[in-house]
Amino acid sequence: MMKRRSLLAAVSAATVMTLGGVGYAAHRRARNPYYDGPRSDHFDGIRFHSPDQATDKDLAEVIRWQLARAGEAWPSHFPSPHVDTPPERAGGLRVALIGHASYLFQVAGRNILVDPVYAKRASPLRFAGPKRVNPPGIAFDKLPPIDVVLITHNHYDHLDGPTMARLWQAHQPLIVAPLGNDTILRSYDDTMHVLAKDWGESVDLGGGVTAHLTPANHWSARGLNDRRMALWCSYVLTGPTGTHYHSGDTGLGDGAIFRDARSRFGPARLATLPIGAYEPRWFMKGQHMNPADAVEAALLLEAKQALGHHWGTFRLTDEGVERPVEALAAACAERGGDLSFRALHPGEVWSA
Repeated sequence: MMKRRSLLAAVSAATVMTLGGVGYAAHRRARNPYYDGPRSDHFDGIRFHSPDQATDKDLAEVIRWQLARAGEAWPSHFPSPHVDTPPERAGGLRVALIGHASYLFQVAGRNILVDPVYAKRASPLRFAGPKRVNPPGIAFDKLPPIDVVLITHNHYDHLDGPTMARLWQAHQPLIVAPLGNDTILRSYDDTMHVLAKDWGESVDLGGGVTAHLTPANHWSARGLNDRRMALWCSYVLTGPTGTHYHSGDTGLGDGAIFRDARSRFGPARLATLPIGAYEPRWFMKGQHMNPADAVEAALLLEAKQALGHHWGTFRLTDEGVERPVEALAAACAERGGDLSFRALHPGEVWSA
């Protein structure tokens, strides 16, 4: 029994640090180790918060979920039928899913990685936490020259420190991340140069492409006592190929973040949206969309095309490995209208 409790504690801790914004309500820490900046409407001097911030989950709720988990088991291997070897450059817009929430965007001749994770586990622990069930859809040594890396937030399924250090040494890319994440990234390689930006700020990526940081309904954590001490974001890319909205993780909330993006940047030519890690809803709704929420977000963005990620690679929550794809098809049939919304597998490519 003691061994089971110890393993449950380790897995619960890995879950807390992977998903972020859940778990230990340790608000006593008086200093932010990542960011020391002025207060704002979404920063209180220590912690960041979303305009539509859901109440943080506490340890009792994490344990309640972990003890009651009755979700579908995942296979130990769920290989994708696709493997991509990208061209060195692409003139238009080429989007390849590496896996989970990791993408290669090839836009107007620029090669942009988003949340690159090549780790075998999305966890701070080598022996516990979500384990990859398929290999990356683009092998690391098959990546083209990387010009830019965009980081959405610091959870372990989105910010893979060893991979970022390896990318920095191999490609020296421009790295953009929300406030506070620069400190985390430099802990893996102190020579790494990171542009840390706030919501509402923009970065010229070259080639006429600009990245705009926008709010997301989410959280952050790398450990048990640093919840919401680094900012999180979605990105809007604007340039010769039109407007591309990308969210790594977000809840739908009241839809305001999507309506605001539509109002500011116009209808999205493309929206890349998360469709997985959503059960049980009582626990996940505030931070992760389900497929029906993702369809609603795409409609609010007036997206011409939507692509789904954040499913089928790491088992983070209770739904079965293929349930997001099935639920997306049902949501599109019910609400989608003329919306084209595809769930991508690792190595799968969409281009325009």
